[in-house]
Amino acid sequence: MNEQTSKGLTIGALAKAAGVGVETVRYYQRRGLLAEPQQKRGAYRVYGERELARLRAVRRAQQLGFSLEEIDDLLALNEDTDRDRARALARSKIELLDARIRQMQEMRNALTELVGCCQRTDAPAPCPILRALSSE
Repeated sequence: MNEQTSKGLTIGALAKAAGVGVETVRYYQRRGLLAEPQQKRGAYRVYGERELARLRAVRRAQQLGFSLEEIDDLLALNEDTDRDRARALARSKIELLDARIRQMQEMRNALTELVGCCQRTDAPAPCPILRALSSE
């Protein structure tokens, strides 16, 4: 059967159009993020533009750092009436990302200091990087 029927997409065509694997589509269905279509063409379930848009929304939200649980909450919101809730969820994600960025910057600074110390230490002395890793 052609992956794209005249009135819809097979699961393979849907996955390809959204840039995911077929197993990802099935996983999202099991998690309730994407409904299984009721419409069939022979033995194949047929997906429409609505399912494709939702699948793309899930993928975009993941790229923005949202977990599947958070995405489920976001997709349950009404885009016309839940603007405040959506903004609160996005702000919460920004705060989490900012905390992670600060943590990563601290890790980078610590490593930079160790590398500099390693360069300034004489060869017969123990490596400051390895010493820092093995000390408590």
